[in-house]
Amino acid sequence: MTSKPNLNFDILPTLIGYHLRRAQISFFNDFENSMGGAQITPGQFGVITLIAANPGLTQSALARAVGIERSTMVAVIDVLESRSLVERRPSPVDGRSYALVLSSKGTNMFEQLKPMVLEHEKRVTANLDSEERSQLLRVLSKLTHERH
Repeated sequence: MTSKPNLNFDILPTLIGYHLRRAQISFFNDFENSMGGAQITPGQFGVITLIAANPGLTQSALARAVGIERSTMVAVIDVLESRSLVERRPSPVDGRSYALVLSSKGTNMFEQLKPMVLEHEKRVTANLDSEERSQLLRVLSKLTHERH
């Protein structure tokens, strides 16, 4: 086992963004290790979850919900569609857009991954009691709301 170098982190330990990024890396690494080779990212799982809960959602509405550019969402859907997890269907209300639905393969994968994701969340938050977990969700929610 190697010892950690004695580094001066200057202001980093006082920065929320620094701790959020370190936590994100830790969460994402555990997520990847927890998905049993499903080759799914946390972002892709979020997209699949929103499509499963909102069949017929448009790419634009999905991009707004996730907080990314529409062009980035198109690329994410392209990947999921190439893996036969998501289908684009003509929108019944707007001929210029697509309605997104999970394929049967996507639905099966989502149902298999959901308990794995819940177990991952439980594991990575094991050091938090239920009140701390609730408080963390409330605080993070405040940070993700758009500032005007």
